[in-house]
Amino acid sequence: MKRGLLVVFSAPSGGGKSTVIQEVMRQKVNEYQYSLSATTRAPRGNEVDGTDYFFLTRDEFFKRRDANEFLEWAVVHGNYYATPRKAIEKSIADKQIILLDIDVQGGIEVKKQLGDEAFLIFLAPPSMQSLETRLRNRKTDSDEIIKGRLSAAFDEMKYAKEYDSIIINDKLEDTIKQVLSEIDKKINEL
Repeated sequence: MKRGLLVVFSAPSGGGKSTVIQEVMRQKVNEYQYSLSATTRAPRGNEVDGTDYFFLTRDEFFKRRDANEFLEWAVVHGNYYATPRKAIEKSIADKQIILLDIDVQGGIEVKKQLGDEAFLIFLAPPSMQSLETRLRNRKTDSDEIIKGRLSAAFDEMKYAKEYDSIIINDKLEDTIKQVLSEIDKKINEL
């Protein structure tokens, strides 16, 4: 492998990105890195700045964006998210495998910026009903927010065809096997 690879995971809200990435990282703890995104949203639950996300004020976010410190940025559900450029570029140059959890807008922009150094995986729910159940089981959002997230999910699903791989995230164990297989296949092509 001459250079590293950025593996981008996207899915509708509640689609299981965090769970899948956590399990992949557990199984590949010494092989893969996780890229933290920057966001203007408030921390949820036990999230910690610098561990889960880089939590920024809007002013800090805009200063960094204007200084071209982000590989990509987007507005998702009213909050700003971005991928710090320097860390990704260094990891790729150092032949690292990096996992990134971002929305479809960001995934497509990263692919434009990095080309074959980015591998995009879209995690699709088995059905919209199962997605709604997952969102409700989180117990973090109001009915109004859940309806908005489901509406956004329909739009996000349209972008799945632009991804390198689409995996139905139904049973976690099966999903993980498929994800690891797809990543290994891509690494062998490099």
